[in-house]
Amino acid sequence: MVGPGFRHNFKERLMKYACLIYQDEGLLQKMSREEFGDLTAAYKTFHNSVQNSGQYVASHGLSSPHNATTVRVRDGKTLTTDGPFVETKEQLGSIYVIEAADFNDAIRVASKIPSAKFGAIEVRPLWGEG
Repeated sequence: MVGPGFRHNFKERLMKYACLIYQDEGLLQKMSREEFGDLTAAYKTFHNSVQNSGQYVASHGLSSPHNATTVRVRDGKTLTTDGPFVETKEQLGSIYVIEAADFNDAIRVASKIPSAKFGAIEVRPLWGEG
């Protein structure tokens, strides 16, 4: 029999993982209104599923990489570079922070992120969580 504290004890054993969502910004801009609507609906379904499962911690989309500034400190001097840091087709577009029982569980959740079908999802444990 499961007591009232079971869920609480289970939640304490979960680890937090960042799911970094990389996608080609140009591909998104080329989508038809219908395709973008389908993607938005798929994200809503995914978002609701991780909320309902209790695995959702946080999420947020990012603005275009062209609005980014990269900061480095070298020899005590702060250097900044405008725009995307890496010349690739895929850019970091958003992030989900989830709770999962282990790394394999985190990968299972990340595989359901809609952008995994045309981009890449990097799964990384949060610092101090493992």
